[in-house]
Amino acid sequence: MCLGVPGRVVQVEGQVATVDFWGVRREVRLDVVDEPVGPGDYVLNHVGYAIRRIPDSEIAETLALYEILLREAEAEGGADAMSADVRGEIEAASRPAAERLRGG
Repeated sequence: MCLGVPGRVVQVEGQVATVDFWGVRREVRLDVVDEPVGPGDYVLNHVGYAIRRIPDSEIAETLALYEILLREAEAEGGADAMSADVRGEIEAASRPAAERLRGG
């Protein structure tokens, strides 16, 4: 299963956005996002690429769901496959864009 991680767009320069993931800022590519985004928008990130702009009406519910997922996984010792995927997405977003493009 593939899972995206929501984050808030802080800045956009061309096809690269700086996105805040729970206090961690990372560069995310905008090449495949479904619609234009700007600062303040929320996107769903998958391995360093924004794949969807989260509609304003869905932001609070989406963030709450991820908070619950991560909190419950930590309470269970972090063994949950979905939370591991979320953490993997956050880690992938932390790698430099050039490394992600090489598949590293």
